[in-house]
Amino acid sequence: MRKNDYIFLAGHKGLVGSSVYRALKAEGFKNIVTVDKKKLDLRNSDKTEKYFNKIKIDYMIMAAARAGGILANKNNQVNFFFENIEIQNSLLKLALKKKIKRTIFLGTSCIYPKFAKSPINEKSLLTGELEKTNQCYAISKIAGIKLCEALYEDHGLNILCLMPTNVYGINDKFDIVNGHVIPAMISKFIKAKKNNETKIKLLGTGKPIREFINSEDLAQAILTCLIASKKSLKKIFGENLPIINIGSGESVSVAKLAEIISYTLDYKGKIIFDHKSPDGTFIKNLNSKKIRKLGWKPKIKLRNGLTEVIKSKLK
Repeated sequence: MRKNDYIFLAGHKGLVGSSVYRALKAEGFKNIVTVDKKKLDLRNSDKTEKYFNKIKIDYMIMAAARAGGILANKNNQVNFFFENIEIQNSLLKLALKKKIKRTIFLGTSCIYPKFAKSPINEKSLLTGELEKTNQCYAISKIAGIKLCEALYEDHGLNILCLMPTNVYGINDKFDIVNGHVIPAMISKFIKAKKNNETKIKLLGTGKPIREFINSEDLAQAILTCLIASKKSLKKIFGENLPIINIGSGESVSVAKLAEIISYTLDYKGKIIFDHKSPDGTFIKNLNSKKIRKLGWKPKIKLRNGLTEVIKSKLK
């Protein structure tokens, strides 16, 4: 791979995409192709193909997706399913038409069965039932993986499917209702402290265990996979489509996470968990041995990462 190769980064303004953009720039890649969603709706494959008809693309990173927290998934099942399916189909059609040298498909740890043995191995895919609260999002991503597999096997398309654990970072969506657990929780604590509230109510029991990865670490993992040689990939994955878990190896209970955020913000109120709200899958730690064989490992500890995210939110 050369520094002047053309890399199309879909979703460059999102949590993961913005981190990948910075990582590519820092690494010296000169031709990063981006397009604002106001200018092009990636769900429309015909418009996407027409837009890129005369634009060179050597590599593609699929960081564009509809994503959200447990309530967003539960309350918007149809939108989560349709939008992700449409974006994936559109971009993968583009990859086939332009014979892109390597495509990075970004999935999610939600693809794995609710009761998969932890830490979850890539081979656990489709071995059991999914968590109900995010099954539409998960199924859309599984469909994407299977389309990648068909393109890999039928057309020899060079595709890697990356399955990150729960991602957080400074460019997250801090929506109290629809956001992922970390940004939603941070927003709730900031609001409670600002309003001098003596207690704060959080969703679920607080017992589930979650593994978190900072978006900057994930960006480095994506970059590692983007530039990995075919020889090194074949040594690890053989002739199969590479499905690669990306986890930090650092996990905490939701209750402990709340304690860390509360302490960092110096919030003195009482933390109450709403047991009537869903918990989701109890534990989703990933087995990430394969990505580490490619030479990547996370650098940002959860407490340090949370401190930086909170500082950026308070600015």
